[in-house]
Amino acid sequence: MDKKVKVDASVIEQTKVDPVTFEVLRSIFEYASDRMSTVLQRASFSPILADMVDFSNAIYDYEVQLLSQAANCPIHLAAMKFSAEAIIEHFGLDNIDEGDVICLNDPYKGGTHINDITFLMPIFFEKELLGFAVSRGHWMDLGGGAAGGQAFAGTHIAGEGLRLPPTKIYAAGKPREDIIAIIMNNTRTPHFVKGDLQAHVGCLRAAEQEMQRAAAKYTVATLKAAMKQLQEYTERIVRKSITEIPDGVYEGEDYADTDGFSKEPIRIKVKLIVKGSDITVDFSGTDSIVKGAINSPYANTASATLYSLQFFLAPYAPQNQGMFNPIKIVIPDGSWLNAKWPAPTIGCTTLTSSKITSAIWQALAKACPEKATGSTSADCNWFVSSVNYQGTTDVFSDLPAGGWGATPFNDGMNVTEDPLGNCMNMPAETAELLFPIAYEAFELRQDSAGAGRYRGGLGAIFKVRYLSDGELSMETARTLEGSPGVAGGKHSAVQRQVKIFNDGREEVIGGLDGKGGWKSPLLCAHPFKYGEVFMFESTGGGGYGSPLEREIDAVLDDVLDEYVSIEAARDVYGVVIDPKTMQVDAKATAAQRQKLAA
Repeated sequence: MDKKVKVDASVIEQTKVDPVTFEVLRSIFEYASDRMSTVLQRASFSPILADMVDFSNAIYDYEVQLLSQAANCPIHLAAMKFSAEAIIEHFGLDNIDEGDVICLNDPYKGGTHINDITFLMPIFFEKELLGFAVSRGHWMDLGGGAAGGQAFAGTHIAGEGLRLPPTKIYAAGKPREDIIAIIMNNTRTPHFVKGDLQAHVGCLRAAEQEMQRAAAKYTVATLKAAMKQLQEYTERIVRKSITEIPDGVYEGEDYADTDGFSKEPIRIKVKLIVKGSDITVDFSGTDSIVKGAINSPYANTASATLYSLQFFLAPYAPQNQGMFNPIKIVIPDGSWLNAKWPAPTIGCTTLTSSKITSAIWQALAKACPEKATGSTSADCNWFVSSVNYQGTTDVFSDLPAGGWGATPFNDGMNVTEDPLGNCMNMPAETAELLFPIAYEAFELRQDSAGAGRYRGGLGAIFKVRYLSDGELSMETARTLEGSPGVAGGKHSAVQRQVKIFNDGREEVIGGLDGKGGWKSPLLCAHPFKYGEVFMFESTGGGGYGSPLEREIDAVLDDVLDEYVSIEAARDVYGVVIDPKTMQVDAKATAAQRQKLAA
């Protein structure tokens, strides 16, 4: 064992933590992660961290195994381990000292896309290594060929911004101003970046305080023994859950509409191989690395896979390495889900990971039909806009959400961030205070949900007016067909990006234009002039079960709530409603349902 990890492994193995102490320490580990998030959100400068909560925090043990994590962004959380391992491999444990803070955002070394930057700090108590605090946040901008690094016209990772290998940004507690200056020189938003860096360091130190306090009270040996017992406890829970799934091979599939260059969808194929208490997730048959910027590095794909399964396995278990030990992931070399340098990756988290989730959930629908769930809108719909105001350029970003899929028990949730993010949308008040823009709409979109016995959640209509000239970059999908349903449930509506000119004219700039044409929804620096409006129509979730099995009163309620139009009630659900009285015509409804069933 390394000299910094002083307690002998046999001592840790022999130390048995009693149930009361075990539960106390479990709570301390979780609280330490939660406190990290509280500090980061309150201390950060950028609205993407302070308001949209696009960050994650976790603590790893002395062997870099996940110990606890806050309820932050799922796509960050399982990927952060790979960054931590890359940092330790690069420096070696002997060269990582108390007070060091090491950063990394390289997608090929445990990162995801360049904007997600990871910070690691070792936690020592009386010169002995307890573990590591790790924080990852999405920074507004780190350079690149378009605001926020969304250079979807590019074909090389270099066009997406500053790519940092493992780099000490604090050494023995002191900031390295030369490294900070390099970062500040490579961002459009230095007024956010410096404060966000300090917020990350502050949250790491908060974790250090809590863990050192616990070691002082309970001893290092007890702390380390509890770490291992906690991970084993979670693994037992997850394995038990897996044994409840029948052994077999279950397949699922989904796709991205385009990589920005292709005329054909980019497909994901997955097999879930369940055997006893183990699951193998095999992506063989998935398409190869693509030219455009939606390739997913290994850490991102692994993270999407792991959190997608945990929704159905043991989401109530303590969150640690034990969740992941029963799961093996197979990703062929050359796959767009196993990207290598110099493949561009800016859309990997916000677009690709959600398609991985959808494919896995469709496979799980075959393995666990009693838990089957229609797909979510399966996109973060992340857009970034550079805006020019009084001679300066700033960067504005938002995540207009869509609906979640229906379940065997209830309708899907309306306008809820995709599982990958667990983020918030930008508050209109914050956006209008900080940037030269005006929110004109963020409202439910009628008929956007997939129909079914239980319908999907609704998407939204989002409108923002430019009060300066600007450029908009965006990734999205579901523009060819909506989110798939399960058990006979229908697809949701398609998504669209629209520009509204000052004279009121509308132009589809991404998606189907209603005239038989289609435009790529991967936008790069699309120009907007003062007064023009960007409108995005997000989709809902997929439905569950046949729409003809939906309760008539439920359809009527949806029409009265303006979730479903009178026309869709008749043509999709077979429920005929008089537009004058807003009452159901029972005789016409019986005939219409019989007609649709035939």
